[in-house]
Amino acid sequence: MNMIGTFWSLVPPFVAIALALVTKEVYSSLFIGILIGGLFFSGFSFSGTVSHVFQDGIVASLSDSYNVGILVFLVALGTIVAMTNKAGGSAAFGKWAKTHIKSKMGAQIATVVLGILIFIDDYFNCLTVGSVMRPVTDRHGVAREKLAYLIDSTAAPICIIAPVSSWAAAVSGFVDGEDGFRLFLKAIPYNFYALFTIIAVFAFIMADIKFGPMKKFEEREVHYEEKEKYTSTKGKVFDLIFPIAALIVLCIIGMIYSGGFFEKGEGHNGVIDAFSNSDASVGLMLGSMGTLIVTVIAFTIRRVIKFSELMNCIVDGFKAMVPAILILTLAWTLKGMTDSLGAKEFVAGVVQSGASNLLSLLPAIIFVIAGFLAFATGTSWGTFGILIPIVVSVFNETDYTMMIISISACMAGAVAGDHCSPISDTTIMASAGAECEHVNHVSSQLPYVLVVAAVSFVCYIIAGFAKSPFLPFLMGTAGIISGVFLFKKNSK
Repeated sequence: MNMIGTFWSLVPPFVAIALALVTKEVYSSLFIGILIGGLFFSGFSFSGTVSHVFQDGIVASLSDSYNVGILVFLVALGTIVAMTNKAGGSAAFGKWAKTHIKSKMGAQIATVVLGILIFIDDYFNCLTVGSVMRPVTDRHGVAREKLAYLIDSTAAPICIIAPVSSWAAAVSGFVDGEDGFRLFLKAIPYNFYALFTIIAVFAFIMADIKFGPMKKFEEREVHYEEKEKYTSTKGKVFDLIFPIAALIVLCIIGMIYSGGFFEKGEGHNGVIDAFSNSDASVGLMLGSMGTLIVTVIAFTIRRVIKFSELMNCIVDGFKAMVPAILILTLAWTLKGMTDSLGAKEFVAGVVQSGASNLLSLLPAIIFVIAGFLAFATGTSWGTFGILIPIVVSVFNETDYTMMIISISACMAGAVAGDHCSPISDTTIMASAGAECEHVNHVSSQLPYVLVVAAVSFVCYIIAGFAKSPFLPFLMGTAGIISGVFLFKKNSK
């Protein structure tokens, strides 16, 4: 029985996701999904399964240059966080925050605002916001699961509407025969899921709305113990702000460097083109390693911590990132299994066969398909790569406005599906940044995502007929705010 290029190609990720949600154990669930993918690919051959799972799967994932760059970035960032903790920078920021952030609502709003400001890359966003705000939210009794939701809701949704980001570069690269960056800019007002997620986060915080599994996590009495030991009493807020500022600046420089900004002659690109052609993995790796070096130099010059203790932070940083690295490796491998089984080709064929029918409803249909695919595969960028070229081919030179709306629906659906998926790298990063159980984060975030996704789906139906972002945006915003007030009234 040939399972390649059929519905069976989506079974491995669905099994892994279902097991993770039921058993609350993500490592074994992912591996079982990988194993099923290997069995399907090899035709249930023992030797073929072993070879495909380990050699073509795990080893190939860990030897992929893009993945290795992300792992280096994770270790470097974990080391930088460990250094700022040891140097007392985090403790100093905690004391500052204690006098300036005096409420649970204030701690949550500060987390969201910081997440909005760090729009360069979702990985960078998740881990930076988590490391900076976790002590503050812990002090005010914000559940780690809620922190993970706030981080996740201001990572990909911000990056997908920020023109200067790794996501804008990725989307622009998938649009053949068109000005990808110009299309990205025009698609921003139609990116309802991203826009409504940000609106909903503020509304949920200010109205103190909690429902689903999140309500259980928020209402329990938990005291989070501070794990890090601060060996320096010389630490200042500067010792936290400086590494973060350096990381932002150097990651931006690293990304435009990878896009050819510093090349001479024909290879030179302007800032916008450099971002469009950038490699996020290379840029983040170079930026994080550069930040690690300047942080060591700065802390050594200021003598807030011994050089030997700074070097010990490399091991501490790696240890802190081991759970995230392990989950990422398994998630990448599972994605490789679905790719080898022809999941992309199967979904692309389904979309193309029905693309000519119900054109006005196509944005809403694409939104659902993109969410379904991103949920199953755990990758937004892979979803872009499958669906955006199909959208361009359907509407190219026929209906430019519908092409923009449909591309935006693809991006929005991919982010929504990515938000729901336990095997999404961004979701994994949000859990790592908040230091909460990964499955708890997924299960508690899911109802919030589905509410915003449902509103977005209706707005894409309206946009397909109105061909304007203003009416659906106003109706969606009114729907979310009205729903929040209604829920608040009923809960009382």
